[in-house]
Amino acid sequence: MAGSSNARSNSSRKPANPSAPEPEQAPPTQRPGGKLGVIIDRLAAKTGATADELIEATGWQRHSVLGALSRLKSRGFDFNLDLNAGRKAYRLQAQKG
Repeated sequence: MAGSSNARSNSSRKPANPSAPEPEQAPPTQRPGGKLGVIIDRLAAKTGATADELIEATGWQRHSVLGALSRLKSRGFDFNLDLNAGRKAYRLQAQKG
């Protein structure tokens, strides 16, 4: 049994992480419908929207609203959290181009 090894040499193994190109962040998609669309509309307003206002508009819990904001940012929507007169509001940035 000493000579019956089924181990492969390192040269015959496939690389663990193939060198696939990194996916680029997708350009902003069309405005989503439903409650995500409501969030985008509120963010696009001149004064933006606070997390509490988004909670009230969607009926979602705080963690769901914050998760939706994170997902929208990963989809390419550009918004920032601004502090104006003690009001922390998320505001959509103007589209370039």
